[in-house]
Parts: sequence; C-alpha cells; structure tokens
Amino acid sequence: MLDGCIVLDCTDRLGWLAGRLLADLGAEVAKLEPPDADTAGAEWRALNVNKRLLRLDRGDAAGFDRLAARADILLATPAPADAARFGYARLARLNARLVVVAITPFGLAGPKAAWRATDLELMAAGGAMSLAGEPGSMPFRVSAPQAYAWTGAQAAVGALVALHHRATSGRGQLVDVSAQAAVITALAHAPAFVTVSGLTPTRAGAYMTGRSVTGARFRVFWPCKDGYLNFILYGGAAGRRTNEQLVAWMREAGAELGALASIDWRTWDPTGVTQAEVDAIEAPMARFFAGLAKREFLEEAHRREMLGYPVATVADIASDPQLAARGFWQDVAAPHGAIERHCGSFAVVDGKRRPLGPHAAAEARRVRKSRAAG
Repeated sequence: MLDGCIVLDCTDRLGWLAGRLLADLGAEVAKLEPPDADTAGAEWRALNVNKRLLRLDRGDAAGFDRLAARADILLATPAPADAARFGYARLARLNARLVVVAITPFGLAGPKAAWRATDLELMAAGGAMSLAGEPGSMPFRVSAPQAYAWTGAQAAVGALVALHHRATSGRGQLVDVSAQAAVITALAHAPAFVTVSGLTPTRAGAYMTGRSVTGARFRVFWPCKDGYLNFILYGGAAGRRTNEQLVAWMREAGAELGALASIDWRTWDPTGVTQAEVDAIEAPMARFFAGLAKREFLEEAHRREMLGYPVATVADIASDPQLAARGFWQDVAAPHGAIERHCGSFAVVDGKRRPLGPHAAAEARRVRKSRAAG
C-alpha cells in the first residue's frame, strides 16, 4: 500500500509506533539513532522491528539533510532545542514534497509547547486517569503505558492524510501531533455525557456511568471461573437481542432469573432505570457469569449473536486461534542470534501479510523491479 514510500523516523519512544505502522503498510522506514543509542531493549525491538537502523551522529547536519531531501515522510519528536533541525520551513526548502510529522507532548504551539512529559503525565493531562480507578480513590494509569500508543496511531493517520493531500497538490505539509490531544480521543464519549445529561463521568471501577439520567451505574467487567468477562446491559435493537438471549441461556441452564424474569426487553430503556433496579437485574447475572469459563462464554455468546467478550490476558492473546489462523505471529532473528516472536503487520493486503524485518520493504521493491525487467 505504501510501496516506494520512504520514511525517515527520528522519533523517541513517543513516536516509535507511528513508524512501525507505516512500515507494516509497506513503507521503507529508516530508524535514525545516534551511535551510542541502546537498541537492545524489548520495547525498541518490538516497535522498530520492521525498520532499517541508521546510525547518525547528532552533529552530522549535512548527513541528516541528505536523508531528509530524499524522504517522503519525516517523523520526529523534537525538543525545543531541535527547532533548527526539524523546523518545517527549513525542511520544506530542502524537499518541498516532504511530509513532516512533529510529535510532541502538547503540540508545537501554546503555553505548554516546550513542556516535556512521561506516559503517566500524558494520561493525566489527557483526562484518561480521571476515569480510571475505583470511586473515591486515587486515579490510576490504565495497565501498561498507553499514551505512546494513542499518539503513535494518530501520528500515522496524520501522515497518511498529508500523503494523500500531496498526491493531488504536489506539496508536503507539517502535521502537528499533540500527545495530550491524542489521549483525549480515548475518552471522546465522556464530553457527550456532560452535554446530553449534565453529568460529568467519574471513576467507577468495573462499572460504567452516564447511561442513566438517574446516575445509575452499570457493571462492565464480571468475575468468571478463570478471569473476567466484558458485558453490559444495552438498550436498542442490539441490546434487546443480547438481553433476551442471555435470559434464554440462563433459563435453559436452570439459573435463577430473579428480576430478569419479568422484564419486557422490547420496551426496557436503560436511560431511566434507578440504581436499585440495576442492582436487582445484575445480581442473578453475576451469579450466572461466576460459573462460566471465558471460552464457554465466548462460544455460546457467538452462537447466540450476543454482545460481550472475555477479557484477554497476554497468555490468551498469545494462544488465540483466530490470530494463529491468520498468521499474525512472525518469528524474526534477533541481533544476538536467537529467534523472537513478534506481532506481525496489522493488515493483510491481497491475501498476504507482509513479512517483518528491516529489509522487507527493500526486498519487495527488488522483486517488483525484477518482475518489471522480466
């Protein structure tokens, strides 16, 4: 999809995923690192596996400019001190078709433009931590660092949009990516609650708020035999089928229905129920889910066309039959000679998943040239 596209990746941890996504789509990505940079870490290897490593001294301005002059996209995470090297006006004079993607914690303009930030600070500044944690407790960062992932994904999208624009205009662009703004997209639903109901969502642990005008909360994560399930009571057509099928499943299994037995799901509306009503409905559901294994729930929910899914652990993902059937995992030789298993490209193009490795794009280009010559 991006065959022939040359990307110069000058990012730190905040932008690694952007280059990885473009490489997965077929771009030839050169990862620029200083001679003394440590590239042996697991994170570095995972997010740069599909790139070609180029060592360049920070003071080699002429070498950097030569690379930028022939690139289609330049990804950078510039600090204020890097303004001269990564300034768009200067780079555009070198290469008018260059798409420059500047990835920073808070954007290139504004009172926080020069601020630095870690993942923890970005998750807080973007508001995600205001919704993560137990009611009345300290806010939490969600599991592993996620600000970098949200930012890298948005940066890759910005690069693709600018590349599409260049196809018609012939000109490159500056794409200004704010990590804080990227994190906000993770909770884009929250502001809508304020507008519609006047309620500001808060931390609710395993529950979701904002679904009822009464302030009632609905459970989202449920303990089961071997972990947790993700399931929530919905309204509308999709929710009606799911709720009806759950009750039918429970009835067939001989489970106690309690308040569920008398509900007409064709008219049930979650937006007006009270907390007492929700608690009465969810009590028999909790008992039923506690007796199920994750795989059992998944297979029966699929058969019944219900909404809901098991909460996957890292081990679950590694053994997922769907990923295995699609050939997602790929084994790559590590620098020390061992074989490492990596996440493959997220896209299958024309029935094929692109191979991983720093020379995959170059090899694809060689094959195309060979075919054209033949």
